[in-house]
Amino acid sequence: MPLKFAKMHGAGNDFVVIDATREPFTLGPAQLRLLADRHFGVGADQILVVEPAPRPDVDFGYRIFNADGGEVEQCGNGARCFVAFVLRRGLSSKRTLRVWTRAGIIEPRMEDDGRVCVDMGAPRLQPSDVPFDAAGLQAHADGALARWDLLVDELAWRASVLSMGNPHAVLRVDDVDSAPVQRLGPLLEHHARFPQRVNVGFLQVLDPHHARLRVWERGAGETLACGTGACAAAVAGMRHGWLRSPVQVQARGGELSIAWQGPGHAVLMTGPAVHVFDASIDLDNLALPPAHAPEAAAAPR
Repeated sequence: MPLKFAKMHGAGNDFVVIDATREPFTLGPAQLRLLADRHFGVGADQILVVEPAPRPDVDFGYRIFNADGGEVEQCGNGARCFVAFVLRRGLSSKRTLRVWTRAGIIEPRMEDDGRVCVDMGAPRLQPSDVPFDAAGLQAHADGALARWDLLVDELAWRASVLSMGNPHAVLRVDDVDSAPVQRLGPLLEHHARFPQRVNVGFLQVLDPHHARLRVWERGAGETLACGTGACAAAVAGMRHGWLRSPVQVQARGGELSIAWQGPGHAVLMTGPAVHVFDASIDLDNLALPPAHAPEAAAAPR
């Protein structure tokens, strides 16, 4: 049976969005990988699923699957597209939604200018909450947040580690254009210190309220924007004293505004949510060739 979906993006971070409010979501990892493939499927960084509310104090459930077919906890750019999709489809008339995710409750809000503001919850700053194995490592004090040396190919890369409901490592660089994102990103994603892998942000500070960012996303590779990555980078920069709220984070696909009042407060992210097209696809008649199957690709070392 054809699968109906919407193609959307938030600052270039692109999604396949599926309405599973009337029928159960049944796609498996292989079908998700096919759907996300840019040559043999639709193409997406993540697949977002809108589900019925799993409990009475929320409006919907929200599930996120990366391009590799794995389910993850959170996606900030996707959360903005989530509320835009729900309003466009008439699934709700509320401009502010309470949405269940694996990382907790979020509250995306449609603004009058068409952008969406998302309450991303409070960041988690303890290594064990990321989770990050800091055993045997020396913490390097830098403002109000430690940085840690991560050994890759006998070189130490100093990173801030924190969680926005999903794990992040943030590295400050002089220039994001020349940062070793494609080489270092996959090596740090699979670093042994991160038992659930990690999203890797490369942060360039322009001034206290402006930054540039590239992110290697866990299970998706480098994306044009990463909402939780922008939140993590802005929070890290504020804790280190490099940045001050609000921060305009320029990703390769667009700009996100990040505001945070400090520990105990939620991070607010505001940015675009763009509907590209609606379509359907018959996954039963498609398949990835063996060369594109995950087991055919060598794991990063």
